[in-house]
Amino acid sequence: MKVLVTGSNGQLGHDVIMELNKRGYDALGVDIKEMDITDSASVESVFNGFGPDAVVHCAAWTAVDAAENNADACRLVNAKGTGNIADACKRYNTKLVYLSTDYVFNGEGETPWKPDDKCEPLNVYGLTKYEGELEVKRLEKFFILRISWVFGKNGKNFVKTVLGLIENHNVLNFVDDQTGTPTYTPDLSRLICDMLETEKYGVYHVSNEGGYISWYDFVLEILKQVKRTDVTVNPVSSDEFKTPAKRPHNSRLDKSKLAENGFKPLPDWKDALKRYLTEIGDNNESD
Repeated sequence: MKVLVTGSNGQLGHDVIMELNKRGYDALGVDIKEMDITDSASVESVFNGFGPDAVVHCAAWTAVDAAENNADACRLVNAKGTGNIADACKRYNTKLVYLSTDYVFNGEGETPWKPDDKCEPLNVYGLTKYEGELEVKRLEKFFILRISWVFGKNGKNFVKTVLGLIENHNVLNFVDDQTGTPTYTPDLSRLICDMLETEKYGVYHVSNEGGYISWYDFVLEILKQVKRTDVTVNPVSSDEFKTPAKRPHNSRLDKSKLAENGFKPLPDWKDALKRYLTEIGDNNESD
């Protein structure tokens, strides 16, 4: 199987290529220099040259706050760019995996979101990702994976931010009224490749197992695993952390559809965090 991976310089795209290579597939990773997804001619050129059997579309505008004042630029990437990918997949009869987000929902309540729940995006980023979903749904052979709180080795993420902060601060404030579950990119990449080997198309919700937590809870576990007992973390409300883009209070995702379709759920998020810290050399915990 020949698989084209967009956004290959990002933390997920990088790990998807590693997993594809591990399985012996012919993987081609492209980023904006190799293929500009907003340019249909550029997309066509790569498809024509490589002839992929499947595409894992990781490329996206992910700067959530910047999107609020750059809606057109964000939409160009997340909606039109995805539309160009979808058009090419339709012409070449190619499977498409599209990475979406919990931000397509309104972020209210406490009930975990199901794949067929109504989408009411709460910010520009979420809206453009939803518009990308609509482009993908024009196809017959698609997987839409809504994910949350992503972290991995090859890029910026929340864990790295926390590790950076504790280098110079021994008191931290983090919100405790936004709830979800982290998603570790190597685990997600394994699932993506599992899906590509099937025809069980549709919309899925994906994150690591282990229960729902707040960002505050996540920080406490990070500090526990790196054995930093000298750092104090204070729980605060979202109202004390004003950002240009509104954040969801409820990022809980109902992932039961995965098991229902025979897919192996992702491991516990605490185990994923431990493996990640070991990989980047910041785990002081010994077995």
